[in-house]
Amino acid sequence: MKLGFFTMPIHPPGRPLAETYREDRQLAVLADQLGYSEGFFGEHVTDAAETITSSLIFIAWVLDATSQIKLGTGTVNLPNHHPAMVAAEVAMVDHLAEGRFLFGISPGGLPSDAEVFGNLDNDRTEMFVEAIDQILAIWSGEPPYDITGKYWTVSTARTLLADVGQGYIHKPYQKPHPPIVVTAVAPYSKGVSAAAERGWDPISANFLQPKWVKTHWPKYVEGCDNAGRRADPSNWRVAKSIFVCDDDNTARDYAKGPDGPYHFYYNSLFKKLKRAGRANLFKTDPDMPDDQLSVDTIVDQLVICGTANSVTDQILAFREETGGFGTLLYAGHDWMDKALAIQSMELMASAVMPAVNCEVGEGD
Repeated sequence: MKLGFFTMPIHPPGRPLAETYREDRQLAVLADQLGYSEGFFGEHVTDAAETITSSLIFIAWVLDATSQIKLGTGTVNLPNHHPAMVAAEVAMVDHLAEGRFLFGISPGGLPSDAEVFGNLDNDRTEMFVEAIDQILAIWSGEPPYDITGKYWTVSTARTLLADVGQGYIHKPYQKPHPPIVVTAVAPYSKGVSAAAERGWDPISANFLQPKWVKTHWPKYVEGCDNAGRRADPSNWRVAKSIFVCDDDNTARDYAKGPDGPYHFYYNSLFKKLKRAGRANLFKTDPDMPDDQLSVDTIVDQLVICGTANSVTDQILAFREETGGFGTLLYAGHDWMDKALAIQSMELMASAVMPAVNCEVGEGD
């Protein structure tokens, strides 16, 4: 099993933005030095806590400070962008990365982003499909393109000067395009099947109960079967909130205490998802009323923490429940205590993952 990371990220509002950006950059640089295989950055435009507004811009900033880690968008929220701009910017970043790039896409989950871009009342799944279809058509086609859809039109027919290159959109470095991954949040996600049919791979969210994470694999198999491709568990990525420390009491206080960064993260996320009518993601019983959910219980159920030995055992138990997957994505949280946050990432790489892979019989 490989080790990567996924960060939304969520920082306490009011922290200087430059400081949070440097922290998130340091997370990626540290992960690269520790041998993490890949890392994903989220993006949102209208959120004081989720401070990265463009995952592509952020990745471009981080690339030269890293050497081996693959960096991915987690995700580009396609309804909020013109497909031609996404195609051009992704191609640029892919060339900057010389192949160390993963293209994560989604319809976007933050309602205030949808509202500010004028698509709150639109069918954003329909917009998402049209956008990626147009992006792929741009990359596989030649100008003047002439791609017409319900939401966007892409054409340079009136202004094409082929002999000097005017009207041309660059193609990615990786052929035919960067690997495409999609985030999977809903239990029994139909999106996972649809993605698998198209040759894309899923990332299961870290804020989903394990019993719902487990439902993503059969849907992936279903989509692969429909496309005549082999369903390979190594292509399944699963994110998880984890904190490793050399002392159990410190680990529990930092990862599950009411004043810690993990509690802050899940409190923020719970309020947003509950307002959006998606509190079911935190429930072990779908019939449980929303008002019976508590952040303390959510944190206790979803966060793995403890010493390296304890965390190893908990990851193995989690994997036993969900089924085997190829990459464990360590979820990034605010570095409220920088020394503890760094130590946790180090112990994940040096102690936990080797022990996990020894037990499951896999190498790096």
